[in-house]
Amino acid sequence: MKITAEISMYPLRDDFISPIDAVIEKLNSYAGMQVKTFTTATTMIGDYDIVMDALKETLAWSYEQFGTAVFVTKLIPGYDPES
Repeated sequence: MKITAEISMYPLRDDFISPIDAVIEKLNSYAGMQVKTFTTATTMIGDYDIVMDALKETLAWSYEQFGTAVFVTKLIPGYDPES
């Protein structure tokens, strides 16, 4: 099943740009999904397992690297805007 996920990150720290940039870079490192970054959110499109694994791993990594952040995520199972 395809899924589209949209995520926005709000780090709970004064220096918020570098954690956001690092998370976007990490999401772009995953193969098998399409990542598009916009002003307020990043969208991932791909196979359900690939996208969910990337989200799971990136959230844990982000916490280890930068501490607490708020992530707002929209998940749309079965939706691929490219098709």
